[in-house]
Amino acid sequence: MKRGGIINAQLAGALARLGHTDTLVICDAGLPIPRGPEVVDLAFRLGTPGFGPVLEGILEELVVEEAVAAREVERENPECYALLASRLPELKLVPHWELKVRTADARLVVRTGEATPYSNVILRCGVPF
Repeated sequence: MKRGGIINAQLAGALARLGHTDTLVICDAGLPIPRGPEVVDLAFRLGTPGFGPVLEGILEELVVEEAVAAREVERENPECYALLASRLPELKLVPHWELKVRTADARLVVRTGEATPYSNVILRCGVPF
């Protein structure tokens, strides 16, 4: 058994399979998940696990070359926006409808139990060199 890092076997395996330019979505419990991407549903109960801890754990595992969130997060969920902006300084903002469209192209969707609006981000994988 792993000592640390991500211990959810499904999530650890899914992250290990991602390659350069693959995208993954970390989303709240309310984002519609399209058919196509692999889905790792971490939601245990409403609010658990939260978006912040899941984002932090995934950022420890991946190199990110691009991050995209809904423009509405800045106004509607300032706490989430502050977290995203602090951890992903090159964060791009797009309309929420566009974020939902882009979700269909993701290779992986990680669903959290978060229950606050616009707690979603798309990450494009980079390389560690």
